[in-house]
Amino acid sequence: MSHTMSEKILRKSSKNYDAEAGDIVMANIDVAMTHDLTGPLSVQSFEKIGTKKVWDNSKIVIPFDHQVPADSIDSANNHIIMRKFVKEQEIENFYDVNAGVCHQILPEMGHVVPGEVIVGTDSHTCTHGALGAFATGIGSTDMAMVFSEGQLWFKIPETNRFNITGKLKENVYAKDVILNIIGQMGADGSTYKSCEFAGDTVSNMNISDRMVLSNMAIEMGGKTGLIEPDQKTIDYVEKRSNKSYEIFKTDLDAPSLELIDIDVSNLEPQIACPHNVDNVKPVSEVDIEIDQVFLGSCTNGRIDDLRDAAKILKGNKIAKGTRMLVIPASREVYEKALDENLIKIFVEAGALVSAPCCGPCLGGHTGLIGPGEVSLSTSNRNFKGRQGSPEGEVYLSSAAVAAASAITGRISLPQS
Repeated sequence: MSHTMSEKILRKSSKNYDAEAGDIVMANIDVAMTHDLTGPLSVQSFEKIGTKKVWDNSKIVIPFDHQVPADSIDSANNHIIMRKFVKEQEIENFYDVNAGVCHQILPEMGHVVPGEVIVGTDSHTCTHGALGAFATGIGSTDMAMVFSEGQLWFKIPETNRFNITGKLKENVYAKDVILNIIGQMGADGSTYKSCEFAGDTVSNMNISDRMVLSNMAIEMGGKTGLIEPDQKTIDYVEKRSNKSYEIFKTDLDAPSLELIDIDVSNLEPQIACPHNVDNVKPVSEVDIEIDQVFLGSCTNGRIDDLRDAAKILKGNKIAKGTRMLVIPASREVYEKALDENLIKIFVEAGALVSAPCCGPCLGGHTGLIGPGEVSLSTSNRNFKGRQGSPEGEVYLSSAAVAAASAITGRISLPQS
């Protein structure tokens, strides 16, 4: 019988080669990630189990990214808990406050390769499916089970495969593609489905852009967001990792597969309006004054995003009454931006550049908005209160729209 990528990966990981979509399997975990915000509960739950040592200290990755540097006594205490755990368990892959966002760190540092099962105590762990891994978010108490046993149960998901075709217009990016798909599918349109992204549009995207698609699969309910590995994937992985890997591809006649055709030839820049990610409209239909622009996050804080924004901001000034916060997704991205003088462009335009971290994305750290304020963000969620006050509003866009809007002080299209 024919099978999807998700079925093939989970069948192999569980050694249950008769399993199909809908079956429950106990899968072996290849990489387990937790961070400074969700990690302490995982550690406390692990200690309650009573297991003395984690199943494999080389397969656990712990980055600090959500509240770094510590912005409160509570967050400082969380850091202490996690550093103690790292030391006691001799965790090999620990990234302290200077490294960057977890979903950028894992692929950059070679922890992600095709065919693996990757879990993280963060819903956007699905990002790593861009490299052909079955990657998904889990709860902190589930992570305690993983720490102890190196296994976790999964119901093998059915698959929505988005066949994306057409050449993108100027100033239209991967963020616009995924926002448009989420707008069509709705917030629950792929609930507990594996979302596969395929077609010539995806084939022409670089790894950075593919990560944008996979990152936001969760915003339409997806369990994971997968892209079949190709030569671009292999080049990226082999440059960064010495792990062995196996490439899986979907059989197009698999019974659990639903094909969905998406033509992006005439797609305009898109924007998600408050307070739901599926409330998507063309940017041309939205004319709203903004108070803050946030360029960063695990969705659009990579070097390509900073380049796109800097190209628009160069020689321009951020509008009076508007503030812009730029946060590179990792130290590597920050260093590249320094080398390319992008940081200088941002500073000269009037932006505030911060150290690599999640920033205001989760509403728990720097750059929060107050009551009545409007934020335009390149991140992945715009729920009420997501970036600060529940009386504020958050819009989501590409880096190019964010930069153009920072100059005008209102949501605007980039000028060709």
